Amino acid sequence: MCQLLGLNCKNPTDATFSFSGFAQRAGVTDHHADGWGIAFFEGSEQDRGLRHFIDHLPASTSPVAELIRKYPIKSRNVISHIRKATQGVVALENCHPFVRELWGRYWVFAHNGNLENYEPRLHGNFKPVGHTDSEQAFCWLMQEMAKSHASVPSVDELTLTLKELVPQIAKHGTFNFLLSNGQALWAHASTNLCYIERKHPFAKATLSDQDMSINFAEHASPDDRVAVVVTAPLTTNEVWTPFAPGELKVFVDGQLRA
Repeated sequence: MCQLLGLNCKNPTDATFSFSGFAQRAGVTDHHADGWGIAFFEGSEQDRGLRHFIDHLPASTSPVAELIRKYPIKSRNVISHIRKATQGVVALENCHPFVRELWGRYWVFAHNGNLENYEPRLHGNFKPVGHTDSEQAFCWLMQEMAKSHASVPSVDELTLTLKELVPQIAKHGTFNFLLSNGQALWAHASTNLCYIERKHPFAKATLSDQDMSINFAEHASPDDRVAVVVTAPLTTNEVWTPFAPGELKVFVDGQLRA
C-alpha cells in the first residue's frame, strides 16, 4: 500500500528533512514507486495559498522530488504521499495528494489503503478526475461536508462532522488518510499511522531511511512546535506514538488537539 506524511506546525517550517527520508521509501528502502506528491499551504492570509507538486515517477528518482529536497519551502501544513497502486493505473491524474476548493479554501487529501466495492453517489460539484478509490472517497467527504456546513466551520465542528462521515467509508476497507485546509491537519488510521510532537528543548534526530541527521536545536526557536504524522516512523532515535485502529486525530499549531 501507499505511505503518508503530514506536518502541522505552529510557525512556517522547512519540511526538507522529513521529506528526504520519506522519499527513499519510493523504490530505495521500500517499494512505493508508482508516483508521489506533496502540497504546502502558504500565504499571508491564513495560509490560503497552496503549492502542489505531483509526479508519476518514483519520488526517489523524480527530478521534481529533487527540487523539493533542495528548495526549503516553509509551511505550517504539509501533506505528502508515495504511491503503491491498488486501484487506477500509474498516471498523473491518480497521484495524491488531491486538491479541491470548498468555502473559498483549498483542501488537500491523501489516502493509504484499499476500499472494496466502494461506489459512492456523487451528485454535487465534486467529481473524480482519475480512477482511484481514494479520489472518490475525497470527493464524497467534500460533498457531505458541504451539505453539513454553510461556510468554513470551526476545527472542532469539522472534527465532529468527520467522525460521523469517516466510518461510512472505512467500512469498505483500509482508510488511512490525511486532510488539511491550511488551518489544521486531520489524520485517520485504519491500520498504520504514528505521530511525534517536537518542541523546545529540541534535540537531534536521525533518519531511518537515509544516512542523515539534524540537530533541531540549531534551527528552531523556543516558540516553534511541529507535529509529524507518518505511516511508519521516520527516525530511529525518537519516540513515535501509534494511532489506535479507527482513531481520528486533529493537530493545530503543531500539537494534538485535545
